[in-house]
Amino acid sequence: MKRYIIPVVPALVLLFACSTLVNAQTKPEASVKFSGEVVRPLIIGASGLQRAERVTVDRKDRDGQVHHYTGVLLSDLLARAGTTMGKELRGENLTKYVLVEASDGYQIIFTLAELDPDFTDEKIILSDQMDSKPLPLADGPFRIIVQNDKKPARCIKQVTSIKVGFAQ
Repeated sequence: MKRYIIPVVPALVLLFACSTLVNAQTKPEASVKFSGEVVRPLIIGASGLQRAERVTVDRKDRDGQVHHYTGVLLSDLLARAGTTMGKELRGENLTKYVLVEASDGYQIIFTLAELDPDFTDEKIILSDQMDSKPLPLADGPFRIIVQNDKKPARCIKQVTSIKVGFAQ
């Protein structure tokens, strides 16, 4: 019977290379893609959202319990993507809409004026936290929270894309 002796250093290099390959195959960071009628298409993940100016809004769930959602104003993210906002939001630009889509295909629509702080005091955020913790798996990693809607139908869960378009 032959014995093979593997030198220690090459064995450690092989072990490191294998663990690096396994780590390289880990799941990429979840993100939301901003596209359509934007100057700078944007893909933002959890780390990018954490670096942006954060706000907290309160929202009741279906059972009437109040939760504190933290995230970034959707208007700020749209402005970052180069969407028409502020004093430029007039005339035909008022026919622009924002289509938000979830991982399961559920979609909701806002007009740009509903999101623009020059038009409204309503706070609509892209949230990644509820009650100072990451969103529950069934809701996140990203969720739109509309602070004052009477029904939660536009508080879309598992957001994957946000597209700006023109009404036909």
